[in-house]
Amino acid sequence: MSFISVEFLLFVIISLLIYYIVPKKAQWLILLLVSCVFYSVGGVSALCYLAITTLTTYISGIGLSRLNSKIEALKGEENKLKRVKFQKKLIVLFSCLMNFGMLFFFKYWDVFAKDINGKLSCVLPTFNLLLPLGISFYIFQSIGYVIDVYRKKVEAEKNILKYALFTSFFPQMVQGPISRFGNLKTELFSKHQFSFENMEKGIQLVLWGLFKKLLIADRAAVVVNLVFDKYQDYSGAVIIFGGILYCIQLYCDFSGGIDIARGVAKMFGISLIENFKRPIFATSLSEFWRRWHISLGSWMKDYVFYPLSLSKPFIKLGKFIRSHIKGKAGQIIPVSIATFIVYFLIGIWHGASYKYIAFGIWNGAIITASLLLEPLFSTIRNKLHISSDSKKMIAFRTMRTSIIVLMGRFITRAANLGTLFEMVKLTLKNFGINMLFDGTLLNLGITAADFAVIAIGIIIILAVEFMQERKISVSSKLKSKPYMVQFALITLFIVALVAFGFYKGDYIASEFIYKQF
Repeated sequence: MSFISVEFLLFVIISLLIYYIVPKKAQWLILLLVSCVFYSVGGVSALCYLAITTLTTYISGIGLSRLNSKIEALKGEENKLKRVKFQKKLIVLFSCLMNFGMLFFFKYWDVFAKDINGKLSCVLPTFNLLLPLGISFYIFQSIGYVIDVYRKKVEAEKNILKYALFTSFFPQMVQGPISRFGNLKTELFSKHQFSFENMEKGIQLVLWGLFKKLLIADRAAVVVNLVFDKYQDYSGAVIIFGGILYCIQLYCDFSGGIDIARGVAKMFGISLIENFKRPIFATSLSEFWRRWHISLGSWMKDYVFYPLSLSKPFIKLGKFIRSHIKGKAGQIIPVSIATFIVYFLIGIWHGASYKYIAFGIWNGAIITASLLLEPLFSTIRNKLHISSDSKKMIAFRTMRTSIIVLMGRFITRAANLGTLFEMVKLTLKNFGINMLFDGTLLNLGITAADFAVIAIGIIIILAVEFMQERKISVSSKLKSKPYMVQFALITLFIVALVAFGFYKGDYIASEFIYKQF
C-alpha cells in the first residue's frame, strides 16, 4: 500500500477513528492490527518473513534476559559466569545468523550466485524473489533490540504481541527510520488522548513530505531516468545536470517519505526519531552522513563501529600500529580502519551490486583520508591564516562536500560500474555545455513549467532549511501570523500540492527509492 494513494489515506483515517474510539488500554492492540493489515497487503509470504524476524528476536531477547538474571546470581563463580556469558554470545549469534542470513538470501543471493556461476562455471540456483517490504529496516531494528538486551541497556519485552508491534509499526515499514526499543516502547504502549496539536503537527509533516515527493522528486525522476538510460545521446554537461537532479530527487524522495512516516505516527500520538538534519549544509562527508539517514548511521556506530574498534584484535592492532608509527597518525589509523569498514558496509547495505561496494569504498576512502590528512590541512590553514570558521571557508567546504556527494551518487545511479566509466569518459571527451541552452533540456520528458515547479520547490526547501539551521521554527513563525493569514497560506499550499502534485502531466508518481531496502 503506497503512501501516495487514496487507499492509504482512507486506511489512515479509518485507523485513527478506531484508535481514538477504543478504550485507551487497547490502543496498542489496534496499532498492531492495522500494522499487520498494512503489511499483509504486500502478500502473506512477506508477513511470514516479518513474523520470522519477530519470533527469533523475541525468543533471543527472552533467553538473554534470563541469562542476565543468572549472571547477577553467579557473581564470584567465575567458571559458571564464563559459561553463561558464552551462552549469551551464542544467542546473539543465532539471532544474527537467522536474520542477516534471511536478508542475504533475499537481497544478495541471486547476484552472488549469478556471479559465481559466471566465473566458476557452477550451477548455483537462483530464485528471483521479490525483496520483502522494508526488510533491512525491520531486521536492523530487531537485531539492535537483541544487542541492547545483551548489553542490559533495555529489559526484554515479555509480551510477544507488544514486541510484534515494535517490529511491525506500519509508518516506519516503508523506509524507516530505524528505531530503538528503549526509545519507542513508551511511545507505542502508552495511552494517547486525541490531541489537535499532534494532529496539526502530523498533517504538516505529511503535507511537507508530499510536497517534496510529488512536486519535486517525481518530476526530477523523469529527467534522471531518461539521462541515465540514454546517456550516450547527451553531452557531459547534461549528464552532470542529470546527476544533480538525481541528488535532488533522492533527497526529496527519501526525506519526504520519512516526513510522511513521522507525520502519520504523530497523528497517533507517537514521535519517531528525526532521520535527516539538513545534510545540504554539511561541511564534510562525515558530517553529511551524520545528517543523512541518521538512524542508519547511529545503528552502524553503536553496533558495528564501537564493537569493532573496542574489540581485542583492534586493540592489539592499534598497539602494533602506534609502536611502529609515531605521532597522531599512529593514533588515527586504527580508528580510520574501523571507519572505513563501517562505510564499506553502508555501501553494501544499499544494494547487491559491485557499484554499491564501490560506493562504500568511495565514502570510506574519502572519510579515512580526511581523518589522516586533517593535521596537514590544519597546518596549512594556520600558515595561510585561514580560519576554518570563516564564512568563505564554510561556503568552500560546503560546496566541496556537495561535489563529493554528487560524484558518489553517480556511482549508485549508474546501471553498473562499466556504465559509470563510460559516462565519465563521455563527460571528459565532450562536455558540451551548449546542450544546456539549445533546447535539449525541454526534450527530457517534462515541460518548462515542470522545471519551474522543481526550481521553486527547491528554493522553498532551501529557505525552510536555512531557517531551521539557524534555529528558527517555521511552524512557530506561521502560528504568530493572524488566523486568516495562516488559513490562506495553508490553503495555497494544499492547492499547489493538488494542482502540481497529484494532478501532473502524462507521468505518474514513482515508488519510493528506499521502499524495498
